[in-house]
Amino acid sequence: MDPTTAAILGGLAGVVIVCLAWAGIAWSDHERSAPPAPEPELPSGVGDVLAVLRSSGIVVDADNRVVNNSPAAVAHGLVRHGRLAHPSLSDLAGAVRADGVIREVELELHRADQRAESHGAGTFVHARVAPLGDKHVLLLVEDMTQARRVEQVRRDFVGNVSHELKTPVGGLALLAEAVLDAAEDPVAVRRFASRMQVEAERLSALVKEIVDLSRLQAQEVLIDPELVDVEDVVDEALDHLRVAANAKGVSLADKCADDLYVLGDHTLLVTAVRNLVGNAVAYSGEGTRVGVGARLVGDRVEIAVSDQGPGIPAEEQGRIFERFYRIDAARSRATGGTGLGLSIVKHICANHGGDVSVWSSGGHGSTFTIRLPAAQETLAAEREPHERETAR
Repeated sequence: MDPTTAAILGGLAGVVIVCLAWAGIAWSDHERSAPPAPEPELPSGVGDVLAVLRSSGIVVDADNRVVNNSPAAVAHGLVRHGRLAHPSLSDLAGAVRADGVIREVELELHRADQRAESHGAGTFVHARVAPLGDKHVLLLVEDMTQARRVEQVRRDFVGNVSHELKTPVGGLALLAEAVLDAAEDPVAVRRFASRMQVEAERLSALVKEIVDLSRLQAQEVLIDPELVDVEDVVDEALDHLRVAANAKGVSLADKCADDLYVLGDHTLLVTAVRNLVGNAVAYSGEGTRVGVGARLVGDRVEIAVSDQGPGIPAEEQGRIFERFYRIDAARSRATGGTGLGLSIVKHICANHGGDVSVWSSGGHGSTFTIRLPAAQETLAAEREPHERETAR
């Protein structure tokens, strides 16, 4: 091969090598600049389902990043800054991703500013965690805090009822045994029979109030409210208690404004006022006075019951409307109290869209105030004099 031909072939070979090198470099750059393979997509329709869930639904990827969630998940503080807010939920998601086994657990979740050992301060949830496709995990979290509270209230109620029933039932059993032992002594029989009658009345009152309270709790809103004259309610409540008040030397006085009407249940409202007046009489001393007043304040009818009794300590005032709560259990039983009267008042007021509150000063008596929405007839009667005055 002559030198010229060899030079030409060598030059062509060099050009080919350079071209191949540039092609390799370009392909490498292309590989580096190409976007990474997309993450597996969520199954069709998952986003739509999460959007309408009332409970908290959350989907996380392989790194536990939240890729989709229901609105409730954010509202309940389960998702924060694109991550699961609670380590226990992250651990559950990781475990399910590792072995593909569906898990269903109950957890108590605490906010970052809460201590885990603060019993009862967290949120109780029921969590169901399952794999969703190859890389994603679905968490369905239901807030069970309110259900837990209701269950605790139910257990407390049953326990309290059982405890309260033991006293009169046990008393009746002992008195019946005493009557049998004293069968030959008419005086003793009469004395024990009288005591049995007192215990039977106490038992009857307790059972009645338990039934009343259960009905009030089951029926949160009145079905067919009627127009109720507040003055008639006060008069009827006082009529029920005049004999008991006179026996203790306690005077009853009332002062009700005219044309006060509310929508509700006449019998229940009489029960509420009667319970308050009955308590006032029971805790009042001889020669004192119990007053009942009713007036319109804004768009609310206020019924106030005041006494001159010993008053209620400030630290006890927040609990007196709890079921079976007594400041002085011995005195309450001596006066025939069941510990349910004020709780019944509270529920009656709530069922009528109102509330009840207490003001008390040690040694200066107490005032309980029921506030109920005024009926339109009351508001119209209140406006009428002003309209006539304006027309002149």
